[in-house]
Amino acid sequence: MNKLIAVLVSGLFATSVFAQTSAPATPAVIKAETKAVKADVKAENAEAKVDVKSDVKVEKAEAKAAKKKAERHAKSVKANAKDNATVAEVKADAVADKAEAKADTAAIKAKGNANVKAATVK
Repeated sequence: MNKLIAVLVSGLFATSVFAQTSAPATPAVIKAETKAVKADVKAENAEAKVDVKSDVKVEKAEAKAAKKKAERHAKSVKANAKDNATVAEVKADAVADKAEAKADTAAIKAKGNANVKAATVK
């Protein structure tokens, strides 16, 4: 029973503490709260500026990287085209050499046949 009374009394004190209303704000408290709000707004603005500046830096870096990549790609394409032109030139030279060799072979074969005929007639 003593415990029950103790719990009821402590509950009464606890509810009376929560039931108290806060004291009305004084001009000093209002001024301090206003300063705190202004400081928070100023800090948020500074943070937003930093975010914007860092975003701009990131975008500039990405644009620079994209430009470098495009330049390297163009250089690679140009080199590849030059290589392809060189390959085509070498192929054309090879075809010409093959045709010349074929003509030389035919001429030598004809000359050989003529020599063979001339040697048998005598």
